[in-house]
Amino acid sequence: MTLPPAITQTLKNLSTRPGVYMMRNQYGKILYIGKAKNLKKRVSSYFNKQHDDEKTKRLIPQIAKIDVTITPTEKEALLLENNLIKVHKPRYNVCLKDDKSYPYLVLSGDTYPRLFATRAAPKKTDKRFGPYPSMGSVRETLALLQKIFRIRQCTNSFFSNRSRPCLQYQIKRCSAPCVNYISEQDYHQDSQNLTLFLSGKQQDVLKKLAKNMQAASDALDFETAANYRDQLSKLSQLQSSQLIHTTPNTNIDIVAIAEKENQFTVQVLMIRQGQLLGSRTYHPRVSFEESTQAVLSAFLAQYYTGQLGAANLPHEILINHSLKDIPLLGTALLEKYGRTPVFKTQLRGKRRQWMDMAELNANAALTTELSMNKNYSEKLDALQSQFGLRHRARHMECFDISHTFGESPVASCVVFDHQGPAKKSYRQFNIKDITPGDDYAAIAAAVKRRYIRLKKEDKPLPDIIFIDGGKGQLSSAMEMLKECQLDNILVIAVAKGPERKAGLEVLWSNKDQLPISLDENSKALHLIQQVRDEAHRFAIRAHRKQRDKKRLTSPIDRIPGIGKTKKAALLHHFGGWQEIHHASTEELTKVRGINTKLAQLIHETLQNLD
Repeated sequence: MTLPPAITQTLKNLSTRPGVYMMRNQYGKILYIGKAKNLKKRVSSYFNKQHDDEKTKRLIPQIAKIDVTITPTEKEALLLENNLIKVHKPRYNVCLKDDKSYPYLVLSGDTYPRLFATRAAPKKTDKRFGPYPSMGSVRETLALLQKIFRIRQCTNSFFSNRSRPCLQYQIKRCSAPCVNYISEQDYHQDSQNLTLFLSGKQQDVLKKLAKNMQAASDALDFETAANYRDQLSKLSQLQSSQLIHTTPNTNIDIVAIAEKENQFTVQVLMIRQGQLLGSRTYHPRVSFEESTQAVLSAFLAQYYTGQLGAANLPHEILINHSLKDIPLLGTALLEKYGRTPVFKTQLRGKRRQWMDMAELNANAALTTELSMNKNYSEKLDALQSQFGLRHRARHMECFDISHTFGESPVASCVVFDHQGPAKKSYRQFNIKDITPGDDYAAIAAAVKRRYIRLKKEDKPLPDIIFIDGGKGQLSSAMEMLKECQLDNILVIAVAKGPERKAGLEVLWSNKDQLPISLDENSKALHLIQQVRDEAHRFAIRAHRKQRDKKRLTSPIDRIPGIGKTKKAALLHHFGGWQEIHHASTEELTKVRGINTKLAQLIHETLQNLD
């Protein structure tokens, strides 16, 4: 094999120390990132022997340059490698899709603690429980805990400005500490029981409630005894519904991988404080044939060396395949977090049952994913055939407009690639300076802003552009695309059929002057509907967010010198916006923090609205 001079020179000067290597093509794009205990030996092996695997055969001819970073130890090379993979996502690496941070339940350190869900780091005075696999599982837990412990979830500003209990009290989801319907001591007792429960000490809570119920009954306080009885009943039901329950302080991850047709699914079950909090499903991106062990090894390294945090690292990690890299990963985690979990593959008893459950879920998720991928692939083929495309569409974009009678118009742009929705590429455009309700002008503005930006940044352009609308919207879009010199792209407007019934859509294309009607069973039409509906959903969501933000904003928010504290003081003093609106300058100065100058400014601003 004749190597480029740059590669020959790099191989000649390579160090024998540990490190990370990045292989680039002639355009400088990173193709593959790897780690090595001995850089010279590992990198040279790509070029001085025959390779049987398809990935390496395809990779080697594209390599034009190799960058190396020497590290003190192999474990540091592992940490650096996975950080770089996460940033660059090279085509030839096994890559995890970026995920949101884990949500937690937090009990605040206020006098009357508040229970809420968050992904943000808590304050030092707060107590944090979790992590939970998804925000959905957190909300479900919150709903159950509200019924049992009746701890408030409202914000502090809402809590401090109440003169009567809110709806949560009326439906028995809160004990209304805001208006002193419960003593501080009793509320503290409830929050203490909640803390014990979330810490996995359910039996302690049950014993305390049973003791309190007996004491209330002996004192002939039957109403209080009945409340304790109801709490006991609900907690017992909740505990019996837990699929997995073990000793408190047990923190275990069960990781199972399933493979079929070179597609992989990894299921992670999370046990925290002895309770199963739920699971997450991952589909690692694999471009070429890989072994199950290689994919699982890459997953574990990227997952646990990411921004997990020492507090989230479990005591044990159960995996369903033996891996050679486990000792190195354990050393790297010790280096990063100051401790390392115990990895186990030989499982018995409960742990074997948990793994069976994880494997069952992984296989079910993989079957669903394969089915969806096959269906999507067939839709792409049908679209290619229907419109005579040279190849499958690899990049599609769709625009839609959402507004309420012209108020707060927002345009959405959703992106689909060869795998489906590419949500990180979605964009929304707040439309201004147009006649309210003018959808044609709104489409034109969004299209112009989108493609001027793409051209300016040298980003990939779509194979097909869909527009939610008819001939008018198509004409407006084409006018802007001509201005951007992009009128060679296939553009399809999707007009709703009679009575807006799905399956009766009429399509208009910039390549054909006649309307196109597809059979309601056409896979091409199903794909177009999927893309159009996603654009519609995203547009409505963005519009509602903008509209609600506008409607919840008061004119007083735009007055310099009025922040959250003074706004809350005004509300607390007058009781509502109508009272503030009709208040005189003298009355406004009676509010703490409002001087005469600011009172005059508030009064003038509100009077000018009449």
